Amino acid sequence: MRLLLCSSSTTERSYLYKALSESLNSVEVADNVEYAVYLASQEPFDTVFLCAAGPEAHDDIATALAAFTRLPDAPAIVVALARATPADCARLLRAGADACFVQPWSILEIQERMLALRRGALVHASAPFVRLDPSTRDLVEGIRRVPLTTREYLLVECLLRHAGAPVAREHLIRYAWPDKADVEPSSVNLVVSRLRRKLASHGAHASVETVNRYGYQLDLHMRQPIVGVIAM
Repeated sequence: MRLLLCSSSTTERSYLYKALSESLNSVEVADNVEYAVYLASQEPFDTVFLCAAGPEAHDDIATALAAFTRLPDAPAIVVALARATPADCARLLRAGADACFVQPWSILEIQERMLALRRGALVHASAPFVRLDPSTRDLVEGIRRVPLTTREYLLVECLLRHAGAPVAREHLIRYAWPDKADVEPSSVNLVVSRLRRKLASHGAHASVETVNRYGYQLDLHMRQPIVGVIAM
């Protein structure tokens, strides 16, 4: 899942970034809601996770919610509040939030709520015979299961969103290496090569193709059966 995390607290951002990244999310961070709105206008996110330290931040969040809901690819929005009344939560839900939590909230519950919000809109509609299983970190193709590392999982998830179309190397790096400021091309090549070997060794139909001087593309072609000719 491509996730935008917004919190003004450095400690909270660090903790949540680690927890959400370990749950197979590609996480981008912002330290204020204005910057979060800007980032969401530049690229699509599945979910925006907004954290507020106190009631004084509720007005800013309500304004940001209105901006998020106007985006062409509006993300699901989850709000986590340090202090709030039921009326505060109702106000933010009316403003566009899809879920609202108040301390003491659980990151495990929030993660599951985000998955539930996303479940009906996962990106596998264009390739119904291929999906990713976040509970086991597998690529699932029919009865085949291909175990993936975290980096491979994020790379496939990014490619799967654009199945059959080329994806720029820079976009793949932002998605699959959100924790790295500078990624060497050799690191990308290594992950892609390892992924290709795994797909081939498990007999998967999906393959990762190189697009010269641009990036990569996920092909989901179904292999045609070989029809033999019977001599009479």
